[in-house]
Amino acid sequence: MLMFLSPITIITCIVFFVFVYQAGAGEKKEHLYKILVIGELGTGKTSIIKRYVHQFFSQHYRATIGVDFALKVLNWNADTLIRLQLWDIAGQERFGNMTRVYYKEAVGAFVVFDVTRASTFEAVTKWKGDLDNKVQLADGSPVPCVLLANKCDQAKEGLVNNTTQMDEFCKDKGFIGWYETSAKENINIDEAARFLVTKILEKEKANKLSDEERDRDRVVLESNDTSKKSEKPRSGCC
Repeated sequence: MLMFLSPITIITCIVFFVFVYQAGAGEKKEHLYKILVIGELGTGKTSIIKRYVHQFFSQHYRATIGVDFALKVLNWNADTLIRLQLWDIAGQERFGNMTRVYYKEAVGAFVVFDVTRASTFEAVTKWKGDLDNKVQLADGSPVPCVLLANKCDQAKEGLVNNTTQMDEFCKDKGFIGWYETSAKENINIDEAARFLVTKILEKEKANKLSDEERDRDRVVLESNDTSKKSEKPRSGCC
């Protein structure tokens, strides 16, 4: 017996199958990365995070106590979705016992200083050293870290006025790069974050390839070892 469907039923079925197809075709590979934002009190860490995540700036933030969190979702490309878990570490927490807990499982970091206060730049080395001592990647290397020279819309003090020396400083201290930023004017916030995420992805890919190479070498060695054991000893004559 033939069954006849109404035009509305046919359209509904078509829409349903298109939706299912798009849902299946639109599946993306997802990454979740923990990013630390550290530096002296009052350098603008919270302002940077608010600007990056919410596109919002205020002159009236209270000092962060302990640690705060924010989540940024990036449609990195057609196949990749990245979730950044940004940890806003209070400036007064430096070298405290809890920082090791806060840093755990981080894969990237920003160290922030205030270009209008040279003293906050002087503390950068200590923050970076504390970071490197308390968290490493799975291969034992330091987490990728970007230096942010914040409040660049205001008068600058110290080394930040010399680009060449800043480049040398970052290379010497193990920073992968640095940016002049302004949360107030939204300068280089997105660019710095994209640079850091790119380096994290590159490091993750390199580590994965290294793991695959080690696995292949292990298989070859085990195969050779098995072949040697299976050989029958030759009998000698006397």
